[in-house]
Amino acid sequence: MDPDRRRSLAAGVLFLLTFATSITGALLYGPVLSDPHFILGSGDAGPVLAGALCEVALVITNLGTALVLYPVLRRTSPSLALAYVVARVMESTLIAVGILSLLSVVTLRQDGFAPGADATAIVVAQALVALHGWTFLLGPGFVVGIGNGLILGWMLYRAHLIPRGWAWLGMVGGPLLSLSGVAVLLGAYEQVSTWSALATIPEFVWEAFLGIYLTVHGFRARTPHAQPAAVTPALR
Repeated sequence: MDPDRRRSLAAGVLFLLTFATSITGALLYGPVLSDPHFILGSGDAGPVLAGALCEVALVITNLGTALVLYPVLRRTSPSLALAYVVARVMESTLIAVGILSLLSVVTLRQDGFAPGADATAIVVAQALVALHGWTFLLGPGFVVGIGNGLILGWMLYRAHLIPRGWAWLGMVGGPLLSLSGVAVLLGAYEQVSTWSALATIPEFVWEAFLGIYLTVHGFRARTPHAQPAAVTPALR
């Protein structure tokens, strides 16, 4: 198999895994995110721990997409290819902080609180859940739009490695997602709202397309933009 085909296949599978791990993790996190009294309970915290493992896998797959695509993207622009890697690292770092915040809630729940400290426990848990919410907004809700949307879309567009109409979806959907994150940050509307969902759809479709297209089809035929620079013999 051609090296670039191996890279495109690996990138496609990793993109699909980001969907599987992120959606599963969000579903498993349900109890700790929706129940203010979760920290006072004594039942099984297994689903939340499983959700944390899913998000650890999400971090790995996010970084994997950047590392797999970097050798191909740098042929078009080494600086933008590095910027894409940095964006993925920033996103993954924010996700990791969010994981730690929810694991802290689980730890406090297991250790218990002194009698009469229930109100304090609920406030602490709400603060940690709020921290997770902000990391989600700034990572998957803002940085993703810049890195996975605008930068990656532009580079794939310029190199003709995918159908150019689809690359436009990334270049438009990414900034739209980031602007929505700014709107939420400034209080224009809630993070979980119709407007936020509508702004997320183009980026969601773009990343789903990348996962399926790169897995099934791979990169399109190379163009001069995607080729390594030719070596010119030295003049004598």
